[in-house]
Amino acid sequence: MQNTSISSTLEQLGIKPSNSGSSTGSISFKYDQTISSYSPVNGEKIAEVGITSKEDFNRIVETASEAFLQWRAIPAPQRGEIVRQFGDRLRALKEPLGMLVSYEMGKSLQEGLGEVQEMIDICDFAVGLSRQLHGLTMHSERPGHRMYEQYHPLGIVGIISAFNFPVAVWSWNTALAWVSGDVCIWKPSEKAPLCGVACQHIIAQVLKENNMPEGISCLVNGDYKVGEYMTQHHNIPLISATGSIRMGKIVAQTVAARLGKSLLELGGNNAIIVTPDADLKMTIIGAVFGAVGTAGQRCTSTRRLIIHESVYDQVVESLQKAYGQLKIGDPLNSENHMGPLIDKDAVSMYQKALEAVEKEGGKLLIPGGVLSGDQYQSGCYVKPAIVEAENHFKMVQEETFAPILYLIKYKGAIENAIELQNAVPQGLSSAIMTTNLREAEAFLAAWGSDCGIANVNIGTSGAEIGGAFGGEKETGGGRESGSDAWKVYMRRQTNTINYSTELPLAQGIKFEF
Repeated sequence: MQNTSISSTLEQLGIKPSNSGSSTGSISFKYDQTISSYSPVNGEKIAEVGITSKEDFNRIVETASEAFLQWRAIPAPQRGEIVRQFGDRLRALKEPLGMLVSYEMGKSLQEGLGEVQEMIDICDFAVGLSRQLHGLTMHSERPGHRMYEQYHPLGIVGIISAFNFPVAVWSWNTALAWVSGDVCIWKPSEKAPLCGVACQHIIAQVLKENNMPEGISCLVNGDYKVGEYMTQHHNIPLISATGSIRMGKIVAQTVAARLGKSLLELGGNNAIIVTPDADLKMTIIGAVFGAVGTAGQRCTSTRRLIIHESVYDQVVESLQKAYGQLKIGDPLNSENHMGPLIDKDAVSMYQKALEAVEKEGGKLLIPGGVLSGDQYQSGCYVKPAIVEAENHFKMVQEETFAPILYLIKYKGAIENAIELQNAVPQGLSSAIMTTNLREAEAFLAAWGSDCGIANVNIGTSGAEIGGAFGGEKETGGGRESGSDAWKVYMRRQTNTINYSTELPLAQGIKFEF
């Protein structure tokens, strides 16, 4: 039975026992089949969400296409005003939406509130951006001519998001897409569909109050089949997909087959290098939060610590003490550091990963395990594990979405540590802990970290809105959020204007009558 605060939260966000999962804004579609959302906090069913049919999906695309024709004609600063109002509405609903994120996904309440704050922050960023969608002016080689570049909206942006950030990643995409003049169709993770329903209610109200057309913000729900409707549709020029590398490869191939565009944010296998000159107090804080925050279910979670042999034993001892102080339990209780994994399938993958790495020769320094008892009745709570391993182990090379931290020892110069860090297929986030300027600069050089994010004296987990977020190699190469990430949501056009009375041809070609 849900407690009073959860029931009140659902009511505030318009969540009912059964909800439509297909919407073009104010209009929701009927449904025959549903998916159920269960909380990993206590194993209880929260509510049902309708699955989007192929017929309804096509109707949604048609509505979104019609909305785009009107939305793109609205001046960008006016589109930014809509986004500003959305951000203000998120401020008013930060607590209930943050609580829903925590309860449906399992991350701590502070992390849930922080995720909503990221939504607010990207709205602020997008509002400013709406007055800065700039191009370039260039000198022409022909007299009496002017050249410039400008950016135009693409059309419909399809967004496929993952369970671990059930609202923030959608907002990173949609806030920028909206101010760019695009409309959006969002498929949330089937493991956290209610967060999508809640967000759609919020933006739908804002759009209705401003007399905006249906189709600017659309919602669809279901499993991978609904995702296939999106990736295969020729009227959706850009697919932004966040998830596993396996899923990303399927999306990339499908979208490329129709010559569409993909923005991929896939797996991470993130390492912190700990040098002899590291501040060990800072190191432990960064490593522990990176490894156990969101129960190790962030794409930027710290998976590997690459530690110099001279400080290895000291780091291990400090980590063991820190892990001994961790509190695991209900994520809505602020005293707990770590909540549950998303579901029992994730627990199974966690157990299999530990078994596999031990068979490869890994030494379990903190063995982990599944927690039992009344407060862990969902069966989704596990203990964080620390494993002494080699970088080439198969399980170390893979990303396990769980609180497993691999310790890897290195000898000699910093170049040896960087080589180990880069020797994995993924390339999302990385960090070095050092007070040595030469080591820090080597890590950030062209021959240093090969990741999209490289930090000095902070951990791998977390990112600021102002910087472009994304990674290289099998992480997919996509960039979301800040900097010039907005350009992926637009098409670039080069323009030449002849203001003379002649028509000279390029490269001095003569073609006269």
